[in-house]
Parts: sequence; structure tokens; C-alpha cells
Amino acid sequence: MTDFQILSQLFKDATKVPLRTEYNKSFVLLDEPQATDSEAKIRNLPDDAIVIKIDAFRSPDNIFNGTKGECKRADYAIISSERKCILLIEIKRNKDAWCQVVKQLMGAKCFIKYCQEIGRSFWNDNNFLKGYRYRYVSIGHTSIPKRRTRITKQDERHDTPETALKIDWPNYLQFNMLVGGQ
Repeated sequence: MTDFQILSQLFKDATKVPLRTEYNKSFVLLDEPQATDSEAKIRNLPDDAIVIKIDAFRSPDNIFNGTKGECKRADYAIISSERKCILLIEIKRNKDAWCQVVKQLMGAKCFIKYCQEIGRSFWNDNNFLKGYRYRYVSIGHTSIPKRRTRITKQDERHDTPETALKIDWPNYLQFNMLVGGQ
């Protein structure tokens, strides 16, 4: 079974964000779950991309104390087996303290690692999501009337939560730009 097939079986339809098509290219609209006027459009997704609402996963605060932010999670994950990339995205209507965003991105990675173990154990696939690159993105000011997109790069690869790619006023976002360097 391919990673795409396992991911398709693993997640309920309610947790997946459907891809849309415009000019024969796939795109997805991501919204801030707590604010209906807050959204970001990501264009040119690979055909095998699966977009997951991580916030649909119930918070483990009835198990963990949460004193270090271990109950937090980012909003979305975009997984492409074709590109061997997992893009973790936090969307903010305005802006939040950077330390909070970092904790949310860290929690999202923990969620993906949990899913990886589920695939390895229950689908008996030791190579499930193996060798994938992680990329972290924080998108802010999504409810403000569109201004020129501002991108702040901490690192070329933004491959840790602390070096996440920061985007404000997302006007035109493309998947390739968000996943960055190979």
C-alpha cells in the first residue's frame, strides 16, 4: 500500500480538507477554525496532497497537564508522498506570541509522529511516512484586507518549529514556495 492510500484510509473525511481545482491546478482554502473571516489559499498543490485539519483531533488536556504547551496543535498538515514532504501550518487571524505558535507547530509534529506509528503498527508498514521532510509555516493577519504579502524567513529550510516561515497578509501562496528548499 502507498502512503497516500494509508493516509486516505486513516483519516475520516470530516478531518480532510478537499482540494479544489482552478485553471487545471489544485488549490486548498484553509480557514482559521475560530474566525469565519480568516482564510488562506494555497495554490499548485501536488495531485496526491492530503490536507488534514489537525484541530479536529481532540486536545489531550484530560491526560496531560499542559504546562509546557504539550496539548497545543497547529491547524493543518499538508502531506504529499510524491514530494515526500509534510507541511505543518498555523493560521492566525491577527498575530499571536511567537512562543505560542512554536508550541502549536511542535504539537502538530507530535500528532504526525503518532499517525506515523499508527500506520506502521496497524497497516504493518515500517516505511510509512519514512524519509519525509518537515516544513513549518505560520500565516498571520488573514482577516485584514489583503495587503502585499510579507514573508519573513528565519532559515532557508524552515525545518524546525523555531525557524518556521512567517507569512503575513497572505495574498498569493504557492505550495512550492511554502515547502522551500529540497
